[in-house]
Amino acid sequence: QVQLVESGGGFVQAGGSLRLSCAASGGIFSINAMGWYRQAPGKQRDLVARITSGGSTNYADSVKGRFTISRDNAKKTVYLQMNSLKPEDTAVYFCNADLSIFDSRWYRRDYWGQGTQVTVSS
Repeated sequence: QVQLVESGGGFVQAGGSLRLSCAASGGIFSINAMGWYRQAPGKQRDLVARITSGGSTNYADSVKGRFTISRDNAKKTVYLQMNSLKPEDTAVYFCNADLSIFDSRWYRRDYWGQGTQVTVSS
């Protein structure tokens, strides 16, 4: 059973930095892409950043130049380095993984982490 375990959220003042981590484990799988989404109270869940197995990245316009997504293929882990944080970055951040799973046959499926709270004070 594949699991995504997130860590690194917390409380920080505006202008500060945080680093989120998300590790995938369990079963036989390959990673097509991993990314981070966020959801503020009363709002929809939106893409923050995503990285493919080939290393291509895309970012929400609101975080470009401040956030950097990276991955460690050997550890099956994706990171989100968040710098120059703003109060509007406050949200629950969710890790997402687009995986190809082997269980008698190969199939593709999306997985989500449990979410980690990021709070930025002004």
